[in-house]
Amino acid sequence: MAILVAYDGSTPAQQAVEHAFATYPDEEIVLLRVVEAAGGSTSAGIDLLKEYFRDRQNELEEEGFDEIPDLENAADVEYRTEVAVGQPARAIVDFAAENDVDHVVVGSHGRTGVSRVLLGSVAETVARRSPVPVTVVR
Repeated sequence: MAILVAYDGSTPAQQAVEHAFATYPDEEIVLLRVVEAAGGSTSAGIDLLKEYFRDRQNELEEEGFDEIPDLENAADVEYRTEVAVGQPARAIVDFAAENDVDHVVVGSHGRTGVSRVLLGSVAETVARRSPVPVTVVR
């Protein structure tokens, strides 16, 4: 069973990692960091943007995920890291669909009301569009 954890370095994402490590210690855990692509770019800058995102993806792959907190059971849990480029919710759902993932774990920033409507919610979008079950950790 493969467990995909969306990881962006935030506190909710760290809580999602903790949940996945505690709940699925014997499963394959994949931590996915998404390099967000800005929307609305003109065609003149597309090649420049592609180069930037390719460079940023390589940087993150080389750096690893050093900010993952030291968890009590982390030493006993095997995980791998992946980096994707794109809009976060779409990249998470696409990765899950294309990589034989059985379950997705995401952290929730807990936005409500107007801020949730205006800003949207990666966790909500992933939960609605994912081809596999999703756990949202608060």
